[in-house]
Amino acid sequence: MMRSLFSVLALLVSLVLPLFGAGEGLAQTVPPPQLIESKAGQVYLVEASTGTVLLAKNERQSFAPASLAKLMTLEVVFDALKKGEIRPDTIYPVSEFAWRTGGAPSRTATMFAAVKSQVPVADLIRGIAVHTANDGCLIIAEGMAGSEAKFVERMNARAAELGLADSRFGNATGLPHPDNKSTLYDLVKLSRHLVETYPDLYKTFALPEFEWNKIRQRNRNPLLSFGADGLGTGFAEGSGFAMIASMERDGRRLFLGLSGVATDKERTEEAMRLLNWGFDSFEMRTLFQAGEVIGEASVYGGALSAVPLVSAKPVEVYVPVNNPERLQARIVYRWPLNPPVAADAEIATLNVFSGERPLVSVPLKSAAAVEVGTLRQRAWDAVIELLFFWI
Repeated sequence: MMRSLFSVLALLVSLVLPLFGAGEGLAQTVPPPQLIESKAGQVYLVEASTGTVLLAKNERQSFAPASLAKLMTLEVVFDALKKGEIRPDTIYPVSEFAWRTGGAPSRTATMFAAVKSQVPVADLIRGIAVHTANDGCLIIAEGMAGSEAKFVERMNARAAELGLADSRFGNATGLPHPDNKSTLYDLVKLSRHLVETYPDLYKTFALPEFEWNKIRQRNRNPLLSFGADGLGTGFAEGSGFAMIASMERDGRRLFLGLSGVATDKERTEEAMRLLNWGFDSFEMRTLFQAGEVIGEASVYGGALSAVPLVSAKPVEVYVPVNNPERLQARIVYRWPLNPPVAADAEIATLNVFSGERPLVSVPLKSAAAVEVGTLRQRAWDAVIELLFFWI
């Protein structure tokens, strides 16, 4: 039986300020209010540390990701490097297929790898991250899996493993293919994973330029000069211009997904407008410190009648600077809670709301152990439990 148990949270009550927030933590069920309009067909703007959603517009609508599919290609490569399956100095040959389909003859984004030459994995990663090189994707796909088709199987399996429920990939490049589809929700989730899981490899996205085969090219991400450090752009007929961007400022990181604008210039301007809004119009508020007692959970049949609850990390929310709504909190756990209860066991969740919109969900742990109580304590609590059950 799930029961929502409200604690008298004195500290939280003191923090019930005229704030106005929108966001998600572990779960988001109510869309945030649109505090700013966007001309883009799809937008998804998220604060990294809390997962707060600042702006959401058709973020789960499927579209052709084009070159943004390369983020999934690179994730498979990064995962293989992390597991020791390949190394940065592993060398792969340039097949004629990779050269013709994604190299100089293709007239698409390329790192100009010469046919029948060999390229180290580290340079292929640079070519893909900096130039969105189609030949780099094909070379590494064939080298790692034997063929692009086999590599695509790995991409889709890995996407499923990461919980990208609405994404499917038909090739390693993002070039037009009927099976290529994704959503801004999935691509931002993937981008957050890349930053958090591969921080050193992620830095490749911010390289200003890269030279291969005596041809130097600048990074194709137009937001780097404005302070972004990743990730990529895309364009597909019918979907328009798209972008996934990540920017850090004053210790805060925002992720932006944007699609459905008419020109690359408009894409850059709209992306910067939304990122600046996200940084300038919001602030971080700390509700509870790590280890601070937030509330308690009743224990039936235990040596103690209740166990204090704490969070392993600070409970923070990212909210607009000026707004009339109030913060509220609810502690939820499975009732009845029976002993023994181990110390540091995850037994509850703190849900923080702005009005009726969820801001963040934080797991809570027991701050003490509770052993099984005496026969008298167990008998009394059994009566209480029976009464509450029928109520």
